[in-house]
Amino acid sequence: MSIHRGPDLPYSVVAGVVPFSRGWLVASAKSQGSNFAPEPPKTYATFLDVLDERPAFAAIVIYAPIGYRDSPDDGPRKCDVQARALLGVRGAAVRNAPSRAVLSGAVAWREGHVDAVTAMMLPKYREVAVEMSPFRQRVVYEGNPELSFYQLIKETPLGYSKLREMGREERLEILLDRMPGIAKVTDAELPGVQKKHLYDAAALLSTARRVQGRAAKRLPDEAEWDSEGVRMEIVY
Repeated sequence: MSIHRGPDLPYSVVAGVVPFSRGWLVASAKSQGSNFAPEPPKTYATFLDVLDERPAFAAIVIYAPIGYRDSPDDGPRKCDVQARALLGVRGAAVRNAPSRAVLSGAVAWREGHVDAVTAMMLPKYREVAVEMSPFRQRVVYEGNPELSFYQLIKETPLGYSKLREMGREERLEILLDRMPGIAKVTDAELPGVQKKHLYDAAALLSTARRVQGRAAKRLPDEAEWDSEGVRMEIVY
């Protein structure tokens, strides 16, 4: 039996999703064949609100881990290791996902080989982990903006960090060149949302389009599952 997730429409809606201080930023677009029409971005208080959006998103690519090792002693996920290798000089932009032990609080983040930035993001990661299941992975995929940009510029790593002005200019130039209509996202002004968030969400939106069109690549090539049956992979 299929689950009806909203009205029947002549197009699909896909989304790139990025956490920020006040919630979740969503860059979406209507997609039908070769037609792709970005919409003005929106913010949501919780990840569950994103999942509950109607009409429902046909594909979501989110900048947050999906699938975890159980313990810090289990080592990094293959997808994180392979993503760093693929990005070369920009590989440091891909951090190891925390373990489920750190996510649950059973192990303190400092003892769980987790960096300070990842530790700050743990509440957001928990939101996603609570909602995720093998069934959800029919729609929700883990992405990384660095990999999305890598794909947009023909498998070439970015030159600069998004924390630098030249890095933000580099990302904007790529988006405007490769994604017609994306100015609706990049020009937006939303409370608490920085330009780097908008550029990340726009890049992930390009990957969501590839997912919906069955053109996305996956790391690792051979699927890897965690102890809860959730795939540990990054798409781009």
